[in-house]
Amino acid sequence: MYKGSFSLSTTEPMHLVDITSEVQKQVSQTGIEEGICHLFNPHTTAGLTINEGADPAVRTDIIRGLREIVPIDYPYKHMEGNSPSHIMASLMGASLSIMVSSNLLQLGTWQAIYFCEFDGPRTRSVHWQLLASS
Repeated sequence: MYKGSFSLSTTEPMHLVDITSEVQKQVSQTGIEEGICHLFNPHTTAGLTINEGADPAVRTDIIRGLREIVPIDYPYKHMEGNSPSHIMASLMGASLSIMVSSNLLQLGTWQAIYFCEFDGPRTRSVHWQLLASS
């Protein structure tokens, strides 16, 4: 089993950051040919998702859609004022699992891995673990 973490800095209050190349770099350095890569985001106001990576408008549409689903101006009780960020993070989820074959992430042609920032800008981290197939 191999594991590690990497950091990233977000630049906007809400932003989907493509982390595909960083995750692939971490996988490649292990030399593992076959297995499962688990990703975990240890932040309560950010998430992880896999979605289209070819058209940047998709990222904008996802954020706009989430803003429609989760109202920013609802009278939330959380004192910090970032309840919408917590809800959006819960909708996206905190972890992903991706198959690895021939030392490559097995993503579809149009897929990318995104770190979903909902309470930025901040410095964040992503933990990964690669379990090799026997």
